[in-house]
Amino acid sequence: MTTVAIVGCTHAGTFAATSILAEHPDWTVHVFERNGTLSFLSCGIALWVGDHVSDPKKMFYSSPESLAQAGATMHMRTDVTSIDVAGHTLTYRPVDAAEDAPAETLAFDKLVVTTGSRPVIPLIPGIDSPHVLLCKNWDHAIAIKEKAKEAKSAVVIGSGYIGAEIAEQFSLKGVQTTLVDGLDRPLANNFDKRITDQVAEAFESHGVTLALGQKVTAFRDNDDDTVTVVTEKGEYTAEMAILAVGFLPNTDLVKGQVDMLPNGAIVVDDYMRASAPDVYACGDSATVFYNPTGQHDYIPLATNAVRQGLLVGRNIEKPTVKYLGTQATSAVQLYDLSLAASGLTQAGAERRGLTVRETELTEDYRPDFMLTTTPVTSILTWDPETRKVKGGQFCSKADISGAANVVSMAIQAGFTIDELANVDFLFQPNFDKPVYYVGAVAMKAAAEA
Repeated sequence: MTTVAIVGCTHAGTFAATSILAEHPDWTVHVFERNGTLSFLSCGIALWVGDHVSDPKKMFYSSPESLAQAGATMHMRTDVTSIDVAGHTLTYRPVDAAEDAPAETLAFDKLVVTTGSRPVIPLIPGIDSPHVLLCKNWDHAIAIKEKAKEAKSAVVIGSGYIGAEIAEQFSLKGVQTTLVDGLDRPLANNFDKRITDQVAEAFESHGVTLALGQKVTAFRDNDDDTVTVVTEKGEYTAEMAILAVGFLPNTDLVKGQVDMLPNGAIVVDDYMRASAPDVYACGDSATVFYNPTGQHDYIPLATNAVRQGLLVGRNIEKPTVKYLGTQATSAVQLYDLSLAASGLTQAGAERRGLTVRETELTEDYRPDFMLTTTPVTSILTWDPETRKVKGGQFCSKADISGAANVVSMAIQAGFTIDELANVDFLFQPNFDKPVYYVGAVAMKAAAEA
């Protein structure tokens, strides 16, 4: 009988376990997780803080009991202390075990590394302050929710999706909020300037202080139960600081035993196989194949983790279903702005040493004869040599999230701007114009090429 060890169980681990058991119900599947919960949708933390969640228990879509009923042997609140990839063994012990308690050993036939990611915690003086909170797992969510009940001020460090959403919800609750980032624009890694200018305006109109283009150099606790965040350009004092500056793969257990990117992401092939035999990886601990560049990349998103986890079950016995890659399609709602993107931005292309062109178009999303309409900003990124679509960004007070999915499919299918311009999009005055804005920006790109 085949024995599988799954190390880590958030999204990738949960879907890997269910997919393996669905394909091979007679296999023995051991799941190791150091927390007491699994499948937590951390993207809901800001919404919970802002009282937009009906029941926090619904932020979990699975449970240890559900996986056990499916046939898994669960090891919750258990630390895997070492993994011998070549020897096909691992050691483990309960998180709360005594220091001198011996570790147990499990021999496995297949190993699935779904250890996820860990928050980036820079080596900054004072960062261990009790007023500095992380924003990643369920325990972090509880701590932020409790602190936010009474807090009148907060500093959020990091203006990516997580930091931006937390800052937004704090401001809506009347918390005096400062948003700090080393980059000069909010959401600078997700959108180009034409759109981030609108985001900055929305933050400022809601009283958020933007402290951008400045890195944090220290945290200083004060006698009045506050913390001062010291940056290169100033000091910002509040009752709490939220650290949301990114994530790194949590893969130390197999370091030096499988091929990795410099940041520690395990390199996997089209079938989720790592470089060592019988080892699979997926989710935040692994690379993705990024279709806009045709290269392995590290893009920690729940959507990537879920799809990769499902593929593990299909491929763990033999390569069967090939990974189609990702465009890193995502969206966020900030105040009355809907923002969505897929693929490369101009800045993202430049960071990767690639040359792209961008076409921008701003127009109302539906006909002017409707009683109401509102502009949508569309930005299409494309390769000037091949004319292939490489990315798209959208921003509006209307719900434009579906446009990012359209561009995602265009990139995955290898569409040129000319082909995207000629797609059969619907027209109905409630929803769009006779020329859908995705098609319109593609037409403009084709005319500019």
